[in-house]
Amino acid sequence: MPAPEVELSEVWRQLAGRDHEPLLAGLLAGYREPHRRYHTTTHVRWVLRHITHIAAHGEPPTDLPAVQLAALYHDVVYDPRSADNEARSALLAGLAAVALGWPPLRRQLVERLVLATAGHTPHDIDEAVLVDADLAILGAAPGDYAAYVRAVRGEYAHVADDAWRKGRAAVLRGFLTRPQLFATGAMRTAREAQARTNLTTELAALADRAR
Repeated sequence: MPAPEVELSEVWRQLAGRDHEPLLAGLLAGYREPHRRYHTTTHVRWVLRHITHIAAHGEPPTDLPAVQLAALYHDVVYDPRSADNEARSALLAGLAAVALGWPPLRRQLVERLVLATAGHTPHDIDEAVLVDADLAILGAAPGDYAAYVRAVRGEYAHVADDAWRKGRAAVLRGFLTRPQLFATGAMRTAREAQARTNLTTELAALADRAR
C-alpha cells in the first residue's frame, strides 16, 4: 500500500476502529481512479496534515474528528466533467458517519463541511480549517505549485487549451480579488503571500500564452 494510503488508513482507523474495513476499501478505491492526477490520496494526506497544523497553531476546530472524516471524503467523487462532485462526496461522507454510529447532527456537520469545499467560502471555524487545508497548495513553494497546476490540467485534458485558459484565469482572478485567501491566521501567516505570488504568476503566464 502506498504511503499516502497508509496515512489515510491510520486516520480512518482512529475514527472508525477496525470494524468498517469495507468502507475504507471503498474510500481508497475512489482515489485510485486512473483519471486522477492531483485529486488523489496524496492530496488528501496533505489536507489532513494541514488540519493538524492549523489545530496545533491555536485554531482547533470544534469537532476535529468530523473535520477529519470530511477531509477523507471531500474528493472521493471526482469527475472533471461533472458539477456535483462535492454533493456526491458529501452524501458518501454522511453515509460513512451513519455507519460509524454518529448522531444526525454530526452527520449533517460532516456533509456541510464537504460541501464547503465547493465554493471555498467558510462560515465557521470547522469549515475554515478544512477549506484552508484544501487550499494550502495555493501557497506552496513555486515548484510544488507548478506541479499542482500541471496535474490539474491533466485532469482536464478533455478541455481545449483556449477554454482552459479562460476558465482557469477566471478562477485565479476570483481568488485574487478576495481580501484574504485563507480564513485562519495560521495559514495566512504561512501561505498567504506566496499564494498571491503563485496565482499572479500563473495568471500572467496564461495571458502570455493567449497572445
